[in-house]
Amino acid sequence: MEEYFKNPNVRARIVEFLGGVPPSSVTCVFLARCDAAEYNDVEARPPDDLDDFLANGLDIARSLWDRRYLLVHLDIEYVNFDTPIEPYLNPGRSFDLQEPVARTVQKILLEFGIRPLHLLTGRGHHFVWQIERESDVFHRLARFGRLPDSLRSLYTKPHPPFGEPVPRMVGQAFGGLGLVMEYLAHRIKEVAAPLSRIPVELTAVEVGPSERGREMVSIDISEYGDPLHTRMVRIPFTVYRKHWETGYAAEARVEEQIRLMVMIPLHEMDYRQAIELMQRPEEVQELAERASVQIPVQTGPMEMLVDAYERSKLRDFHDWFYSQEHDPKELWPRTYDRTPMEAITPCVRYILEHPNDWLLKPAGIQQVTRTMLALGWHPRHIAGLIRSKYERDYGWNSHWLHYDPGTRADFYTRVFAGLFVVGLDDLVDFNSQSTRERGYCFHPELPCEINELRESLLERRSHDRLACGPFNRLFLPAAHT
Repeated sequence: MEEYFKNPNVRARIVEFLGGVPPSSVTCVFLARCDAAEYNDVEARPPDDLDDFLANGLDIARSLWDRRYLLVHLDIEYVNFDTPIEPYLNPGRSFDLQEPVARTVQKILLEFGIRPLHLLTGRGHHFVWQIERESDVFHRLARFGRLPDSLRSLYTKPHPPFGEPVPRMVGQAFGGLGLVMEYLAHRIKEVAAPLSRIPVELTAVEVGPSERGREMVSIDISEYGDPLHTRMVRIPFTVYRKHWETGYAAEARVEEQIRLMVMIPLHEMDYRQAIELMQRPEEVQELAERASVQIPVQTGPMEMLVDAYERSKLRDFHDWFYSQEHDPKELWPRTYDRTPMEAITPCVRYILEHPNDWLLKPAGIQQVTRTMLALGWHPRHIAGLIRSKYERDYGWNSHWLHYDPGTRADFYTRVFAGLFVVGLDDLVDFNSQSTRERGYCFHPELPCEINELRESLLERRSHDRLACGPFNRLFLPAAHT
């Protein structure tokens, strides 16, 4: 790829995506490698180091954190939990399966007048646009962004590569944007799921088996569950190495069957043509002559999306969710630590007792959230219970050094509880058989009352009795009744 990266058009497009010319004047805060298991601030490097990345043919991402704009990013991708290498061996099929979702994203965004930059990776779609930080909509997002004190404190610390804090208003607006993107994801799932041959879920949640194992389409908004300074977006016209960096190709022993790929914009072609083109760097160079990857400013249209969110049932749920606070840490021995394990199914009991790494998996959090809702818990206290596990020593090592446990717990609990409360989740896979198929039944020999919990929870919703204390012989800890 050395000659490829020397091409002036390729370089111009890469710098364009960073937010300016030359690299010393771009608006993104840092560059880093893609696809690391977790964020490491040692990897964050100044944009001036672009040549070093290119010279080594590395996969590169730019920071979501920007000096001039608030970036908006939506990721749609095919996920196969049993055969992770599947989308790289059969890219045509994986993109065919995503097409109803990708088409729905474009349709819904167009309804709001939003025209994003549409990019293709080796296994999915990225939609990117940005908002001016001086705008009214930016300040609206900042007003309803919810930041716990722990995240505020994290933002005030100096962050690499320049030792800067995340500006308070920027952090607030990113928090508000996460709420709006959750609403957008709801709209996409509602329309696209009935059109899809495989499950369509928010984030990468293990599902039951389909045609080729446990496969699904993820509407991935997980970046909004972490601090802004830890999240990145892959740079177009750079090498896509995920299948190698993650070890998927080596594990399946198919390294030589997978051709090199380059991330490209979907420009004057359909996704089938793009799949072929992204495997031919010499033709990608020609594409770089005519296909801009400047991130479009969509400040005005975002006003319409925020308006729609503020009128939605999800906004009402968010207000209810944040009407409670996590119990303070000094009260945990008398509250969260006294959770009645005898009323909890064996699968959830195992997750709570082995949170690393079952409670880092979205499906694990979903299982806990549904169960505790059925027991009458308020969803913010479910998040508090999860946070209490994150902040104990379960061998996390440095995992929580850069992330915020409370924000992560709030995000995933809010996402899964919100889907249920607004009626987009009818618990069709919340039963003993589906739990086994998804890989979350750890003690099949023990009696399990998950089917009874499901009926209890649906009854609670139909009678507007969520978080209402004892119901159907299920009781809360005294502190939460």
